[in-house]
Formats: sequence, structure tokens, C-alpha cells
Amino acid sequence: MGIVKLQKYFFTDKRTVIYENNEFTVSLFRYPSEIEAVEIVNSRGKVVLLPFYGQMIWDLHFDDCNLKMKNMFKQPKKATCIEDTYGCFAFHSGLLSNGCPSPEDNHILHGEMACAEMDEAWLEITSDFIKLGGMYEYTKGFGHHYEARPTVTLSTGESFIHIEMKVKNLSSTKMPLQYMCHLNYAYVPQGVMKQNIPDDAFRIRESIPAHIRPNETWLTYTKELANNGGTISQLNSPEMYDPEIVFFAEHIEQYQETAQFEITSTEGNTFFSEFSTTEFPFATRWLLYNGDQQVAAFVLPGTSLPEGFLAAKESGSLIYLSAGEERTFRVTTGKK
Repeated sequence: MGIVKLQKYFFTDKRTVIYENNEFTVSLFRYPSEIEAVEIVNSRGKVVLLPFYGQMIWDLHFDDCNLKMKNMFKQPKKATCIEDTYGCFAFHSGLLSNGCPSPEDNHILHGEMACAEMDEAWLEITSDFIKLGGMYEYTKGFGHHYEARPTVTLSTGESFIHIEMKVKNLSSTKMPLQYMCHLNYAYVPQGVMKQNIPDDAFRIRESIPAHIRPNETWLTYTKELANNGGTISQLNSPEMYDPEIVFFAEHIEQYQETAQFEITSTEGNTFFSEFSTTEFPFATRWLLYNGDQQVAAFVLPGTSLPEGFLAAKESGSLIYLSAGEERTFRVTTGKK
């Protein structure tokens, strides 16, 4: 195994191939917005990663399928809040707080990690896989202190990626932890969603976040869904997914040790996500369809629901890391 420690000056407006063999090609480039990117290509597809920008997964393609949601962003934009650069396939939501803040919360949408400026980034290169790693140290005077180490791995001949996040409390006191692996999958017309937990484990979100502007038709539709229970299993009413439709499943560890979620298109393409329900006991399903944004996030694995910090604290789902404690979270996702 070889390790390449990435430096920002490696990245220019001109794409540069830094590694190539019979299976992989690794390129470095910089967007016009001056955000650095690493593209890793294997025989099945490619992943584009932002090594110094929250280690977002900007693009993901396999077998000529674009797995990313339709969005309004031609490139990543420099921001401190994810909504100002909402064009990526996936981002790390959290870590001290997560989700949509309530009026009483004081955190930004989806937390500080999403757009964090990474302190270090590197590539691990072997004949079997290529992994992008990074480190972000969060420090605040009179506040919390932690280290986050995310990685993304693409292996030989595989049409999926492995996402990992390690979080360690570096302070001498306990710290809260809320984390969601926010996977923004493409909308699949008439797509069928399945999972190895019961449909009735889901309930529709009843709260209305500040960014939602409901109309009477949407309110009637969501009320009917709430009365019927369960979730949407087929994407056959796109006109009703604007504004967004969100479902929650809680304490899914009672059903399976390993959660398996998927969505299949009419052409037979299947996207999937798999994760430990001990690490992620909560699952969110997010659907949105309009002229600007189209997404079928068939599962967003989380340590709590994305209803903000105070909601997690009040529900008892907020994690606390003791001094020096570390947690690791893993998700495998992509195309079958």
C-alpha cells in the first residue's frame, strides 16, 4: 500500500492524472469555484470527492447511471451551510448537531461537519482498492473539541463505495454526537423501494421545517399518509412530492442487525444502501420532485432523527461521547 498526502497546491484548473493501472485512474483538479476535487475511476464507474471540503461525495456514476439527485448546482460553491452548495451525492451531516433546526435550536441546517474545512487529506492506494481519507479537528474555546476521520473507498470491479466516519472526543468532558450519512440519490420515475424492515416501521414527518412552504393539496395528501401509516413504496405521484415528503423509522435495530434498503427502476437498475442498525438505529426517507430538484433518498442512516439537536435531546436519542471515546460509522452504497 502507498499513501499520497494531498496538498492544496497539487490541484489546478487543469486535470492531472496522478495514478493509473489496469483498473484505476486517479485524477486531481480544481473547480472554477476553487474547490479541490479527486476523481477515482474504476472499470464500473467513478466517484468525485472533495477532499478538503467536508469530504463531500460530489458525484457518483456506475454502469452509465448517474446516482446523484437533480440539483441547481453546476459545481460546489464555497459555503458554511450545506444549503448554499446543495449539489452533492452525499455529505456528512452533524456532528455536534444534525438535521433541520427548530426555532429554539441555535445550529445551522445539518450541522458544522457538512462544509468543514479539512485539516488533512490523503489517498491510500493498493492494487485492490483506493481510499480517500481525511482529518478535521473541531476546536472551540470554552466549547467542544473532537477529531473526525472520514474515508471513502472504491474497490476493484465494484459498483458501490464504502463510507466510514470515525469521531473521537478530544476534550476532558463529554460531548454530544448526532450523525447522519446524507445520501442524495437520484429520483427514479416509478421506482420501487424495498427494505428488510417492515413498511409500517415508518411514519410520516408531522413537523414542518422552516424551509417548507406547504399548500393545501400537500397538507391533505400528507394527512392521508399519516392516517394510513407506513411509507411510500413506489414513486408514482411526483406531483405530490413538492414540497418534500419525509418519513422516519425509529429503533430499527429491533428488526435487523444489518439494514438493507434499495430502489429499483423500471429498466431494472437497483441502487442500494447497507449499514449496521447498532451504529444507525434511525432511518429517514426523503422524497422531493420539482423542476429544480429531484431526489429519492430512499434511506438516510442516522444516530437520531434529523429534527434538530433539542428534539434528539428530548427524545433520549442524543449520543454522548465520554472523554477520549471514539465511535465509528459505516455505510456501503451504490448500484447492484
